Amino acid sequence: MAALLGPAEVRDLAALLGVTPTKKLGQNFVHDGNTVRRIVQAAQLPAGATVLEVGPGLGSLTLGLLEAGHPVVAVEIDKRLAAQLPLTVEAMQPGAPLTVVTADAMKVDALPAAPSALVANLPYNISVPVLLHLLATFPSIERTLVMVQAEVGQRLAALPGSKIYGSPSVKAAWYGQWRLSGLVSRQVFWPVPNVDSVLVGMAGRTAPPGTEAERQRLFALVDAAFGQRRKMLRQSLSALFGSSGAASAALEAAGLDPTARGEELVMPQFLALARVAEFAPGSVAEAAAAVGPAGSGASADAPGDCADA
Repeated sequence: MAALLGPAEVRDLAALLGVTPTKKLGQNFVHDGNTVRRIVQAAQLPAGATVLEVGPGLGSLTLGLLEAGHPVVAVEIDKRLAAQLPLTVEAMQPGAPLTVVTADAMKVDALPAAPSALVANLPYNISVPVLLHLLATFPSIERTLVMVQAEVGQRLAALPGSKIYGSPSVKAAWYGQWRLSGLVSRQVFWPVPNVDSVLVGMAGRTAPPGTEAERQRLFALVDAAFGQRRKMLRQSLSALFGSSGAASAALEAAGLDPTARGEELVMPQFLALARVAEFAPGSVAEAAAAVGPAGSGASADAPGDCADA
């Protein structure tokens, strides 16, 4: 057999498992070996880097990563796919270093090996929450390259002032600098999705710019600011601070203009506000609950179709 899956192998495996691709689970399977190798190359991984892959599906990208010499820890929620993946890998690349974890990626908080990279075709309907959860939970992840819906990828890499700059842009910037790494044709998927796809990545993780408590406060501020992005910050943040006046005072203490809007601020400015912020009684707990234990927070504006490996 070939080292990678082609269209025939993808359909044969799906038929073998009785898998009918579903939008709910993000099951649009990549069947083009050239695309898989391009993704692996674009990730620019150090030799032998252990890779976390989410939603490996039938194993197209998994085989590409293993072919390039990278041990893979694959997290798959579908029990049928999780059980088949080691069998497929053993048949096509005997002895390749694969570990499969059958779990919901949004709930994973421990792995059998510490990954130094995240490379995945993320389920498009939950791509931003999954990405932020994994980055928050596994600080060993230094490099990232994910395939996501084009609109979401553009938002992750967006700069302040643009219409697509939003909550995902600021939250992703907590972990490092993001850039787009190319388009992916719809035709390399089976079935063909209804959206365009892009590769977006973080070449190197930066040191945390603040404490975990500051990150949670920052994410809560970001959610509030972009939840009402057309309003001035003194208005959009008034619920967190208890009043427009209290929000204005906090913004001024952080060196920010109370009449500015969230789309004008970069992550370090939100961090400055998080450091001086004194939220109104009760709003801290509510904001922390919205952010969640791993700090992914609301995706704010993550449209979705789905895709998978």
